[in-house]
Amino acid sequence: MSMFKRKDHSVPVLNTASLPDLIFTVLFFFMIVTHMKENQMKVKYQVPQGTRLERLAKKSTVSHIYIGKPYKGGGGDAVQVNDKIVDMAEIEDFIAAERKRMSPDDARNMTVSIKADKKVDMGVVTDVKQALRRANALKILYSGKKSTKKNK
Repeated sequence: MSMFKRKDHSVPVLNTASLPDLIFTVLFFFMIVTHMKENQMKVKYQVPQGTRLERLAKKSTVSHIYIGKPYKGGGGDAVQVNDKIVDMAEIEDFIAAERKRMSPDDARNMTVSIKADKKVDMGVVTDVKQALRRANALKILYSGKKSTKKNK
C-alpha cells in the first residue's frame, strides 16, 4: 500500500442550460436598439442617373431633403424633411435643429443631400437651395445612381 492516494483531476461539466436565455436576451437587445428605416416616404421620387458619382465617407453628418410628387394627391411638387412635408420657410428650422443635434465638429462638416425626382421642376430645387443658403448650409450634394449608358 502506498501512503499517498491518487486524486482524480477531472474537469467539471459546463452547464449550458442558461445559454438559450442569454442568446434571446442579446437578440432582444439588438431588436430594440437597431433602427431599420428612419423616414417614411411621403413623396415619390425617381433617382436621376449620373456619370460622375462618389460615395460618402461619413454618413452621420448628412441630412436628407426629398423633393417629388406627394403620395396623397396634390398638384405640385412637395418637399419632405424627416417624416413630414414642409414649406420653404421650415427648411431653415430643420437645418438649425439638425445642427443642434450634432456635435460641434460634425455641425461644421454638415452636408445636405437633395434627393429630387428627375422630373421635378427646377424652380423648387432652386427655392430649396436658397433656403439652405439662408440657413448657412452651403455643402449640398445631389443623390443619383450610376448611369449605364456610355457617352461618346
